[in-house]
Amino acid sequence: MIRQNIVPVILAGGSGTRLWPLSRKSYPKQFVPLLGEETLFRQAVRRLSGEADGLHFERPVILTATDFRFIVMEQLGLEGIEPGGVLIEPAARNTAPAILAAALHLMASDPEAIMLVAPSDHVVPDAPAFQAAVAQGIEAVRNGDLVTFGIQPTHAETGYGYLELAAKPDADGTPVKLARFVEKPDAERAGAMLAAGNYMWNAGIFLFAVKDLIAAFERHAPSLVGPVRGAVEQAQTDLDFLRLAPGAWEEVEDISIDYAIMERASNLSVVPYGSGWSDLGGWDAVWRHSDADENGVALSGSANALDCRDTLLRSDSEGLTVVGLGLSNIVAIAMNDAVLIADKSRTQDVKDVVDLLKQKQVAQATHFPKDHRPWGWYESLLVGSRFQVKRITVLPGASLSLQSHFHRSEHWIVVEGTARVTVDQEVKILTENQSIYIPLGAVHRIENPGKIPMVFIEVQTGGYVGEDDIVRYEDKYARE
Repeated sequence: MIRQNIVPVILAGGSGTRLWPLSRKSYPKQFVPLLGEETLFRQAVRRLSGEADGLHFERPVILTATDFRFIVMEQLGLEGIEPGGVLIEPAARNTAPAILAAALHLMASDPEAIMLVAPSDHVVPDAPAFQAAVAQGIEAVRNGDLVTFGIQPTHAETGYGYLELAAKPDADGTPVKLARFVEKPDAERAGAMLAAGNYMWNAGIFLFAVKDLIAAFERHAPSLVGPVRGAVEQAQTDLDFLRLAPGAWEEVEDISIDYAIMERASNLSVVPYGSGWSDLGGWDAVWRHSDADENGVALSGSANALDCRDTLLRSDSEGLTVVGLGLSNIVAIAMNDAVLIADKSRTQDVKDVVDLLKQKQVAQATHFPKDHRPWGWYESLLVGSRFQVKRITVLPGASLSLQSHFHRSEHWIVVEGTARVTVDQEVKILTENQSIYIPLGAVHRIENPGKIPMVFIEVQTGGYVGEDDIVRYEDKYARE
């Protein structure tokens, strides 16, 4: 068997709202451990790596937003995977421009490349079966087809678009020609398509020869090619990232790959896939993929249930206990700054809740309580008119910038690990239960020289404790 090289192109820039309050604009679901201890992003990059079924997955190309770039690198590092490129989109423009940018980026180094495009927020329980499905699509790609993957429906779902196949798929997963795309149906239409047997859910996963995809854009969406090519050719390297040029990107139309190319092209094939899949598009989907008990009750974190049925209870906050009593068909998600309680049949409408909170300018609509930074993360524990208390985690080998403040002084108390602290000309090592005072205006930095995460409590006092009261002198992450 000839080994086929595949370049995974992983889309990780989305910020869906249907899994609020756990998934928010500042920290979306692909980076959150929704099912078990691992994030969907980590599962995706691991699924698309190594060797399988005559395939060799090369280093992945990641498309993401600037706010998520260090989260991407952190989670890639946890998997021991070095990317083939991390492309930063200046603004969200949907899937067509992102995929075209990846294709043009790959074309420059390998015109014969084959790319597998996959969202980073899907659940695919059987990785070998999915890899085998990818192998099924190779011959169709070699014959010039654009390949998409159809999911065998398990129920009459109204939240997905569908693919109508030209014939019913056989049991061996052979690609079938695509007849047409079908928009999200109502319940009656979804039931009819399920019974027909030649309709599949549209997963938004694609297999393309780079040159054929670019040719399809030139034929069916030529207005996208110029500005996207300009954004790629004028891109600037920033540390480990490639920032697409914002000027050219502003001219790019906001459009999906389905509308731009797939619904217009005629050389389309579908690889049927029936070994389990979900885009976790709502809390009802999370419930379906959770380990529920015999009463259909799924618990996560510090959650308890008594006399409940078909219910999801979840606590994602340390020290916050959730108890359900006599509930049926309910979702309850608790975090330290927001709680969602909903009928499970209404979870697709959670986006309307987020819209309402945005209108009321509620910070929890978009802002996650844990702020991620290139060196780790922090969370505010208590905020007053002239003080703030934070818990700060610094990753091994990482450091905060050398900085000073105009309006506040700080106390640092190390509670886990070892810290190297600079205050003006003095450098000292602090271990657990040791502390130091940072006077107003002092030039300071904290580093983690150890091999485990270092955690410290920061108490800020002063007339202003906002995040913008920072003067940076040195920063290994090249922030201003």
